Amino acid sequence: MSSTRKGKKIVGQVSFVGAGPGDEGLLTLRAVERLAEAEIVVTDQMDRGDLFTRRCGPDVEIVDAGFGEDGQPMTRAARAKLVVKAAKRAHRVVRLLDGDPGTFTGFAEEVAACRKEGVSFEVIPGVSAATAVPLYAGVPLTPAGTTGVHVVHPHGLDVDWGLHSAKGTTVVLLGLVEDMICAANGLLGAGRDPRTPVAFTCRGTTVQQRTVCCPLSEVASALPAAQMDRVVTGIVGEAVNLRDMASWFETKALFGWRVLVPRTKQQAGSMVTQLEEHGAIAQVVPTISVEPPRTPHQMEKAVKGLVTGRYEWIGFTSVNAVRAIREKFEEFGLDSRAFAGLKVAAVGGVTAVALRQWGIEPDLVPMGEHEQSANGLLEVWPPFDDVLDPINRVFLPRADIATDTLVAGLQKTGWEVDDVTAYRTVRAAPPPAAIREAIKTGQFDAVVFTSSSTVRNLVGIAGKPHATTVVACIGPATAKTAEEHGLRVDVLPCEPSSEAVVEALAEYGNGMRLSALEAGQPLVRPSQRRGATRRTAK
Repeated sequence: MSSTRKGKKIVGQVSFVGAGPGDEGLLTLRAVERLAEAEIVVTDQMDRGDLFTRRCGPDVEIVDAGFGEDGQPMTRAARAKLVVKAAKRAHRVVRLLDGDPGTFTGFAEEVAACRKEGVSFEVIPGVSAATAVPLYAGVPLTPAGTTGVHVVHPHGLDVDWGLHSAKGTTVVLLGLVEDMICAANGLLGAGRDPRTPVAFTCRGTTVQQRTVCCPLSEVASALPAAQMDRVVTGIVGEAVNLRDMASWFETKALFGWRVLVPRTKQQAGSMVTQLEEHGAIAQVVPTISVEPPRTPHQMEKAVKGLVTGRYEWIGFTSVNAVRAIREKFEEFGLDSRAFAGLKVAAVGGVTAVALRQWGIEPDLVPMGEHEQSANGLLEVWPPFDDVLDPINRVFLPRADIATDTLVAGLQKTGWEVDDVTAYRTVRAAPPPAAIREAIKTGQFDAVVFTSSSTVRNLVGIAGKPHATTVVACIGPATAKTAEEHGLRVDVLPCEPSSEAVVEALAEYGNGMRLSALEAGQPLVRPSQRRGATRRTAK
C-alpha cells in the first residue's frame, strides 16, 4: 500500500473526520467522500455499524479504538498509536471522531503522534453535540438576554462553577449522568438560581432521542429517576423555557414509533427513509425470497424475442420483474437501448421509478382514479388495433404466483400474451425469535403491509401482529387480505402507493398526538398501551 521515494518510506494520510452527534444526515459532504475512499477506519464508535455499511467501501477495514484486547477502555495515547499504525499500513485512513474533532476528543494527542511519526493529516470538522443536540431538543442557545454560551465537559475535572453561574449564561454540559449531577450541585453552590430550568437529552439527534426537563434544584433526584443513558447532553439556562415553542424533532408524527416493514431490504429502502423522516424506527423483516425461475429457457426465449421485434408491448407488474429483466439483459450483454420501439407499461409509481433508474420512461402507468394494480393497469391499457398496432403480442414477465387477471383481460381486448415466469417468490425463513416475540407481544407500534402476500407470509412465518399494533395497508386488496386473517385495518390511503401509505400512517400518528394534547394527557404510543386483547376484524 505504501511506496518509497529516494529510500524514504511514504506512509498514508489520516483524515480526522467529525461524525456528528448521531444523525447520519449531519455528516458533511467531505466526510462522506473520505469514508467512501477509506481503506481503514479507526473508530471508538462501533455501535455505528450501519454508517460503515452505507458509507464505506466493501473492503474497508474497521479498527476498534474503543477497547483494548483486555476489554478495558483505551487511553488516548493507545488510540494515537493505533492511528499511526494504521497509517503505516494503508494509504487512506479515516479516524472517525464523535461530534467535532476539536471539541472534547483525543484529537490533540493523536495529531501530536502523527506529527512525531511524519504522518500527514487533514481535519474534516463535524457538527458538535454542543450545538446540534440542544437544537434537536428544541432549545435555542442564545435567546434574548443571553450574555454567553459556556460548553463544559466536567468529567474528572475541578471546575470553577462560579464562572458559569450568571443568570444570562447558557451552560451546555457534555458527559455522564453523574457528571450532570455534580455540575448541578456545583452551580447551585456557586449561587445559580435553583429555579433555573434544565434540560437533559440522551441519544441526541437520533430517533431514540429522549429529553427530560426540571429545575436546577431537582436534578439530583429527577435525572436518576428518568433512567436515561449514561451519556447525556445538558442545557442550563432560561433558553430551556423555549422548548415548548421550538420543539420540532420529538414532536414528529411518528417520533419513537417502532414500525414493522414486511418487505425485502431491496424494496424497503425508500419506505424506511420516509418513515425515518417522520421520526420512526423502521424494522425490515423479509417475508419472501425472490429466486430465478427453475428453468431459464422461457425467459431467454422471450428476451431474444424482445430484441428481434416480436412484441409491441412489455408490461412490468413489479419492481422484481424489472430487476429480473435487467439481470437477464446484463447476462446477454444488452442494455436499455434494446427497448427502442417497444411500448412499456408499469403497474404503478414504484415500478415506474425502477424503470426510470434503468433509463426507461414507461409509456403507460395507471394514474388518478385508476388503481395501481393489475386491474388498474388493465383499465388504461388500449385494446389491440390492427391498423395502429403492427404487432399484436405482449410480453409479461411476472412472478410464478401471479394471477391471470391481467392476461385474461388483455386477451379479451385482442392481444396475444406471452405470460413468462421471470422470478419465483418463496416464503422467507422465519425472523429471529426476538422479532417474532416483538410482533406477537405488541412491541411494534405499527406494521405496514404493501401487498396481500406480505400479510399472508408475515402471519405464516411470525404470527399475527398484536392487538395494540396499528395496521396500515397499501390498498383495498391488501386490506381485504388483512381482514381475512383476523386483523382490523387502521390506515388505508386514498392512493395505493408506498409513499401514500406512509403519509397516511403519519397522519394517523399526528392525530393521536393532537388528541392527547387536547385532552391534556401524555402521548402514549401504541406499543405502550396495556391490557389490550388481540386485534380482530369487525
